[in-house]
Amino acid sequence: MKLKMFLASAAIALGTAGAAKAECGDISITEMDWASGIIVTSISTFLLEQGYGCAVTKVPASSTPAVASVAETGEPDILTELWTNGVPAYDGLVETGKLIELTNVLTDGGVEGLWVPKYMADEHPELAMIDGILANPELVGNRFHSCPVGWTCQRIGKHIAQAGDFEANGIELFEHGSGETLAASIASAYDTKEPWLGYYWAPTSILGKYPMVLVDLGGNDVSAHDCNRQEDCATPKLNNWPSSDVVTVVTDTFAESHPAETELMSKMSFSNNLMSGLLAWQEENNASGEETAVHFLKNNPDIWGEWINDAAREKLSALLK
Repeated sequence: MKLKMFLASAAIALGTAGAAKAECGDISITEMDWASGIIVTSISTFLLEQGYGCAVTKVPASSTPAVASVAETGEPDILTELWTNGVPAYDGLVETGKLIELTNVLTDGGVEGLWVPKYMADEHPELAMIDGILANPELVGNRFHSCPVGWTCQRIGKHIAQAGDFEANGIELFEHGSGETLAASIASAYDTKEPWLGYYWAPTSILGKYPMVLVDLGGNDVSAHDCNRQEDCATPKLNNWPSSDVVTVVTDTFAESHPAETELMSKMSFSNNLMSGLLAWQEENNASGEETAVHFLKNNPDIWGEWINDAAREKLSALLK
């Protein structure tokens, strides 16, 4: 069932169609151009429209253009799943109060790093640490599946391999040609329970389908990570990727004029495991973002029921049973 059909049936069942729109008025919300962002916006839209009586306009966006739009025009009202890393204007808008940061919509943040399949770490717990991997290269198949050519993380992977002296320790650096082949290598390893070590990130459908363990690279130095990102890093180090803050923010004018809706958005959050599971379901069912939102709404009323206020809970009571 698509979200529009779900909305229509919910509106009829709950009596929230038509005049309820006047309760909240017209609001705008980003629809980021990646799968998890689309899912978050679809869930938000349902709750805002059916629970709070808003008329929601979705604005296609990505993180940097969305923040620039707020700086220039004061819109959109709500920015969902905003990845703050690499958005220079963000901190200034928060400091001046033009943007109000509400919550980490991905509670774990955006996570990057080196991973091994869970079946490997279960059998050999030492593989959850880089020292254990370097001491047992044969257990990871003597290969490091690094980032696709041209990605920023390709440089980081290269520098981590240099810092750990992977080649001398018997681990080949293998840089994939695309994200698709990198993902396929994980799926292939899982099919046959073969060794695998490589770069990936969360939340993603791949990690929703294939449980992986993040390898501790031993360091958490932001300056070391910044050097590893540079093509000409002179002193590469074994260092973990810092997690990226992934937040929901609203404009100051929206927070002032829509306190109830702001409170809703401040409570909406997803663990990486939950979001990766939704992304995996979406891929397995060839579903749209709206259909994936429906899947979440129908199967997790205990989660989203905690986000809404009493008035919205009364309107949506039929769906919370």
